[in-house]
Amino acid sequence: MAMAQTAKPPEMSPGELVRLTVANEAAAANETTVKHMFRSRKQTPKGSQTKLYVETNDAMAGMLLAINDEPLTPQQRQGEINHLAWLMGNPEQLRKKQAQEKRDAEQTLRIVKALPDAFHYVYADTAGTTPALSGAGSGFVRVNFTPNPAYSPPSRVEQVLEGMQGYLLIDLERRRIAQIDGTLFKDITFAWGILGRLDKGGHFLVKQGDLGDGTWDITEMQLDITGKILLFKTLTMVSDEVFSDFRRVPDNLPFARGVELLKAEEEKLARNGHTP
Repeated sequence: MAMAQTAKPPEMSPGELVRLTVANEAAAANETTVKHMFRSRKQTPKGSQTKLYVETNDAMAGMLLAINDEPLTPQQRQGEINHLAWLMGNPEQLRKKQAQEKRDAEQTLRIVKALPDAFHYVYADTAGTTPALSGAGSGFVRVNFTPNPAYSPPSRVEQVLEGMQGYLLIDLERRRIAQIDGTLFKDITFAWGILGRLDKGGHFLVKQGDLGDGTWDITEMQLDITGKILLFKTLTMVSDEVFSDFRRVPDNLPFARGVELLKAEEEKLARNGHTP
C-alpha cells in the first residue's frame, strides 16, 4: 500500500468539501452503464470464501471459487452451476434478486447523502495512506467527523449515524471518498428498542478507488459489529472482504451472458491453476 501524497487542505470549509464530494458520489451512484467482472475474498471467523462476480443488466451474477483457499469439489462446483441455471430459468426470482440489490444500493446512498448534515467536520493534520487502487500522485486530505447534535435522522436507515465518529479520506483531485472509517461510541437502538440494538465499539472501514478506467468501486470492506435483533437474537458481523481483479465487460450485458462469462473465466482459472 503506497503512501498518500499529503495534500494541503483547500480554502473551503471541511463541511463544504464533504458536501461537494458527496454530490459527486451520488452522481456516480446513478451511473450504472459501466460494468465489471471482479473477484472477492471474504474472511470471517468461520473461514474464507473466494467468489467471482459480474455485473449485468438484471442483477449481480456470482460464482463461488474456493473455500478456505481450497478449490471447490466437483460436486460443489456443479452446485454453483446449477444455482446460476436455476436463476436464469426463474425470471421471478431474478427480479426479486435485482429488487433486493436495488434496495441495498438505495439504503447505502441514503446514508452517504446524509453525511454532510449528520456530522461536524474538521481537517486533520495528515492523510494517512492511499487505499488500494486509488490513482498514484493524487492529493488526499483527511477530514475527521463527530455527530451533529442538531441532526434528526429521517428514518431508521440514517439512525446509525447518530452514534458514530471517525474520518473520511478524500481524493481532492477527483472529489471522491477514498476511505471512510467509523466507530460507534455508544449503543444505537432502533425503533424504540423493538427491532434491535447495535453495540458500542462497533467499527467499519470502507475503501474505494479508481479501477483504472475512470470508474470507482469498493476495494475493501471491514466490519466488526455486534448487537441484538428483537432484543434477544444476537447480531454479529465480523468480516474483511477484499475486491480485486476488476475488468470491464460489455455495458449492455444480460444475466445469461454474464453467467457465460463467469463460467468461461472460472474454467480458464482452473486450467491455469490460478483458482485459490
